[in-house]
Amino acid sequence: MTVVVDHDSDTAQTLANAIGGDCSLLSGLDQVRRHLEDHPRENVVVLGVTVDTQAAFHFAGAIRGQNPALGVILVRRRLDTSVLAEALRSGVREVVTDRELSALADAVRRANEVGRQIRQQLEGKESAEDDAPRGRVVTIFSAKGGCGKTTVATNLAVALAERGRREVCLVDLDLAFGDVAIALQLFPAHTIADAVPLAGSLDEAGLAGLLTPHSPGLTTLVAPLEPGAAEGIPASLVADVLRILKGMFDYVVVDTPPAFTDHVLAAFDVSEVLGLLATLDVPALKNLKLTLETLDLLNYSRDTWRVILNRADAKVGLALHDVEATLDSRIAAQIPSSRAVPASINRGVPIMLDEPTHAVSQAIKALADQHVATGPSGGVPESLRRDRRGKFLRRKATTP
Repeated sequence: MTVVVDHDSDTAQTLANAIGGDCSLLSGLDQVRRHLEDHPRENVVVLGVTVDTQAAFHFAGAIRGQNPALGVILVRRRLDTSVLAEALRSGVREVVTDRELSALADAVRRANEVGRQIRQQLEGKESAEDDAPRGRVVTIFSAKGGCGKTTVATNLAVALAERGRREVCLVDLDLAFGDVAIALQLFPAHTIADAVPLAGSLDEAGLAGLLTPHSPGLTTLVAPLEPGAAEGIPASLVADVLRILKGMFDYVVVDTPPAFTDHVLAAFDVSEVLGLLATLDVPALKNLKLTLETLDLLNYSRDTWRVILNRADAKVGLALHDVEATLDSRIAAQIPSSRAVPASINRGVPIMLDEPTHAVSQAIKALADQHVATGPSGGVPESLRRDRRGKFLRRKATTP
């Protein structure tokens, strides 16, 4: 049940009508606190326009630590950047205007879904003594564009979620030109760029407010909508985001740009599995060979590598055993080509959901079951990461 708070009963009723379903109408924050003591499993509190803004921020900040599954949605008569920034810092899940009541209903739906997932995760923990991250990070990478990274990442995330059996977060780390949102037909209220004001104080509750649900078990953290926003996102923040998500989800699947950026290396640092993608053409295989040599240079354990050939049944005169010999690495998965894949992309529905028995879906399911959900954890000791990387590409990353 959604809790609607407004000092004006008519306004509260208008908000409740826009949300739909059962709502508890309360007139002040003191009533809300008493209500939550009696109903600790509430997922959403909507604070109407007559609730003082600073009081709303104080309430959201306090409740975030007490009940991270509870989402606070703020309704204001107008929005400005200062209000939005302070709202994110305080833990408010979303801010909408009183002229966009359809947006309010969507925000409540998203907050309910995120709250449900957080509550399941909190209740699923066997003991409070284990504070170590429980999830596995799987990063999909190719140094050449056009190999199908986003297609593999989105479908792998769906396969791992198994229609709600597991909790999976798909992160779009192609910060300038990410396609996860459009590939999944998502209309996100927030992106990873909204985590920047929270840097240094980011926690599970704050990060949960930036996620966009997709399907049972699958949640996303999408790339910025404006390419220029990528420049303001530090690699250290990416490391923090992935570390926190590891504690919230069973699996975190990371889609990447085709380059060894600071952000990509930050993802590699916290990944248990590196899905290294190529197609059966000489430029892609050359780039994959260079990728493997670079990972060796940076001392990433080969136990983490999973070499994946996409469109592996292309008749182009390259034998798979010759490819393995050239790469000096075993091919973990072969995904066939099919016109059904671009068709599913155009529909905005992953082929794993649209046609689960398709040969492409079965290949990705086998990849998930045999090479991601099982196998060595492959963590890279910090002592192996220190010296060469700074000389090779970048300053030393901040590792979680």
